[in-house]
Amino acid sequence: MTFRSRTMKASAFLGLTALAVTACGEAPEDSEGAADASDFTGCIVSDEGGFQDRSFNQNSYEGLKAAESDLGIDVQEAESQAETDFIPNLNSMIQNGCDLTVSVGFLLADATREAAEANPDAHFAIVDDHSIDLDNVKPITYNTAEAAFLAGYVAAGSSETGTVATYGGLDIPTVTVFMDGFADGVDYWNEQKSDDVELLGWNKETQDGTFVGNFSDAAAAKTTTQNFINEGADVIMPVAGQAATGTPDAVVEANSGGGEDEVTFVWVDADGYDTLSEDQKPYQLTSVLKELSTSVEDVVTTAAEGNFDSEPYVGDLSNEGVGIAPFHDQEDRVGEELAGEVEQIRQQIVDGEITVESESSPE
Repeated sequence: MTFRSRTMKASAFLGLTALAVTACGEAPEDSEGAADASDFTGCIVSDEGGFQDRSFNQNSYEGLKAAESDLGIDVQEAESQAETDFIPNLNSMIQNGCDLTVSVGFLLADATREAAEANPDAHFAIVDDHSIDLDNVKPITYNTAEAAFLAGYVAAGSSETGTVATYGGLDIPTVTVFMDGFADGVDYWNEQKSDDVELLGWNKETQDGTFVGNFSDAAAAKTTTQNFINEGADVIMPVAGQAATGTPDAVVEANSGGGEDEVTFVWVDADGYDTLSEDQKPYQLTSVLKELSTSVEDVVTTAAEGNFDSEPYVGDLSNEGVGIAPFHDQEDRVGEELAGEVEQIRQQIVDGEITVESESSPE
């Protein structure tokens, strides 16, 4: 069975343990001439979400810091507050002699391409973008539609109101790929169960949906979530970086109001249960995972060993580069039967029996 996005966009394993991501191709073997890691400088530039977003930027940053701890490399960082910071921050990394600069996010693609073309001897890696085809730029990408499919199925299967929702920060491929997969998972539940669970916030066929316009406005995200709850949604998946923190705030408030139906949320990029507040954790249904820290650490380590290459690094369900988190406090709501179905679907996707497709997925 194939789920396919019908319009072009511009340019999980039900993991109960930590996931490891592998490259599409095997990393080259260490060479005798590998550089001394202690002389290597690894650098990172965030998008506007910043390194404390409890999600995308933070996990990429932790991968670089892990390489610093393990290898003894030097590390430099530049935190962007707005898109106008991207080029100056990348240029500062180059001027400071960085051996590898990691750009965090699709939004930095143009700035990274410009910096890489102007500095062909410098090495770059970019997280969540596959638009740059240069010998000195390594894409680090994830087919999150596959994992979001599982989350959409769980959301539909555990909804008590028959309505779920998703929204994004910006209308860009690395956001809509989640929303495409989530929509397909809801549709698959409806097909398998002859149900009619409704999805608010995203129409995969028309590629139209709800976006707050950035990755930082938590107040707007909270309002968006409250609107969905008022429309009957009891599971909401934000794909909005730091702004997404507005969703668990809204969910906690909704549940404290004593409503008949408990509202839950799906986190993305990392397991929110590890970083969200104690009053928010009980309402996390699951998380759609990208093993950002592991992949960034691996790419930095390979470069520090003198083996940089530009071959794309793609995580998916088959190599455990994406997945979904445990259900934690929501295990009883999900139940053994639904959890078992999700695991079966995960295996069917890995085996090619179910094909999850989004025009926003990396090649």
